[in-house]
Amino acid sequence: MPAFKAPAPGFSVRFSPFHEHRLLAAASQHFGLVGNGHLLVLDLSAPAGAGAAAPPLFAFPTSDALFDCAWSESHESLCAAASGDGSVRLFDVALPPAQNPVRLLREHAREVHGVDWNPVRRDAFLSASWDDTLKLWSPDRPASVRTFRGHDYCVYAAVWSARHPDVFASASGDRTARVWDVREPAPTLVIPAHDHEVLSLDWDKYDPSILATGSVDKSIRVWDVRSPRAPLAQLAGHGYAVKRVRFSPHRQGMLMSCSYDMTVCMWDYRKEDALLTRYGHHTEFVAGIDMSVLVEGLLASTGWDEMIYVWPFGSDPRAM
Repeated sequence: MPAFKAPAPGFSVRFSPFHEHRLLAAASQHFGLVGNGHLLVLDLSAPAGAGAAAPPLFAFPTSDALFDCAWSESHESLCAAASGDGSVRLFDVALPPAQNPVRLLREHAREVHGVDWNPVRRDAFLSASWDDTLKLWSPDRPASVRTFRGHDYCVYAAVWSARHPDVFASASGDRTARVWDVREPAPTLVIPAHDHEVLSLDWDKYDPSILATGSVDKSIRVWDVRSPRAPLAQLAGHGYAVKRVRFSPHRQGMLMSCSYDMTVCMWDYRKEDALLTRYGHHTEFVAGIDMSVLVEGLLASTGWDEMIYVWPFGSDPRAM
């Protein structure tokens, strides 16, 4: 598989739910502190030149950092990006850069750190912000549908349930993971998930009661939201903060993680020896990971070394 050189440190990667050879990536200059952002659309079937990475299919520069991105689940060319200026930007990659973003949503008071599109209802997406709130959006509306308050510190991520159209979860610097129902103004469940900030979380794609959280404390914990007093499993193996976690869309119990220790790990939380594989292909913090819904076992990662890798599970990410 090809590797790609981003124009800046990478923060997020997402496989298209419509095209098996298309990958979305968000990158930001100066590690997201100051400078421009870049939204990239990569063609995984494009051959790389001799000694060079394949160029992006589309590239959209932004005036501020981009921390996350998500494809629409209903429109093959539409996507959302989380921006450091507090905005959520909608892009149509079928249109040239001069006509993008197609919508600029400015409601958050601080950086937007996470976005996620509803995979069940497909007509809405979430944003998570350092202003301690989450917002529900419809791509057809110029203003948010609802604002969710309850966290006491920055909200780093929000993820929809893969089964329930109205249920999502959020991860925060207040050390909790919270479960929400869009029909309710307050969280339906508060899990004191870690002793340090919770940076990421994801729902199991096969069991709607299972949630995984990743933390600054270097660990991943797996929870059953029906009985959240103690985690089902605690996965230790990363040397620094766990930046993202993702459950496999194809193999029950399997999840992927990345860390500031510059590694990507694959786990099966149901096994005694839960760590399946550790990849050390990045040379800087790894900030974004994803697993393809359309191609079983296809993985992607990006990091502050400005590299984007795509590879099949079990192979060497650096083998092009």
